[in-house]
Amino acid sequence: MKLALAQINTKLGDVDANLEKHLNLIGDAVARSSDLILFPELSLTGYTLQDITPTVAHRPTADDPIFRQLLEASREIDMVVGFVDEDERHRFYIADAYLSQGKVIHVHHKVYLPTYGLFDEGRFFAWGDSIRAFDTRFGRVGMLICEDFWHVSPPYLLWLDGADILLLTSASPGRGLNNEDKLESARWVEHTNRAYANLFTSFVAHSNRVGYEDGLNFWGGSTVYDPNGDLLVKAPYHEEALTFVELDLNQLHRTRARLPLLRDERTHLVQAELNRILSK
Repeated sequence: MKLALAQINTKLGDVDANLEKHLNLIGDAVARSSDLILFPELSLTGYTLQDITPTVAHRPTADDPIFRQLLEASREIDMVVGFVDEDERHRFYIADAYLSQGKVIHVHHKVYLPTYGLFDEGRFFAWGDSIRAFDTRFGRVGMLICEDFWHVSPPYLLWLDGADILLLTSASPGRGLNNEDKLESARWVEHTNRAYANLFTSFVAHSNRVGYEDGLNFWGGSTVYDPNGDLLVKAPYHEEALTFVELDLNQLHRTRARLPLLRDERTHLVQAELNRILSK
């Protein structure tokens, strides 16, 4: 499976301009015989939307003017795009859509909305309320958005639900410097991604945006780790890039034969202990 990480800068609130960038990069990825292209969180809208959130919302349907073009492009390549989803009762969600062969395969609504420090998502967005893996032509996949991945339960639930490829999108701003002259937020995210690849013996692919927006600096550095926790590819920091990597899906067999963590996971014990804790 050939994966393209589309690490992009977006224009805040300009969905048409962002769509044009998506279609151009999709064309580049198709020309390189890619199977899947992964865009960052809110790739169609920009991140610091606040009061303009309702004006950039779109429904992932064939009659939507934005998604009509993306769905047509998905006949040649699978894709994950980030957008603002509006439900039938006019609640707005930070969302990712997986598109394939002209169809919407799955939509994930961000479950954990950071509303602390420099983050203000809970003021403008509704919380997602499901975490589900789904089937693709490459196997079973799970999608999470930024803070979803920094809580251990979402990737664990996807693992139990059969996901062997974890797709993570983010708009992660740079914070802090360490003694290696590296952003502390980048160091922490990379360590976490590698740890999940190790713990869940799964592929972990992360696409993070770049650029400046409303005083925030998004650092990029998109990565892919294999089920051994080995780094397969890393995009540059602080610049747009379309980065390609081949995933050897047979690595799942080799790693899990050597390290049968999934086989030995005691889910009924977890369920019993959670019931005990929640009943207090």
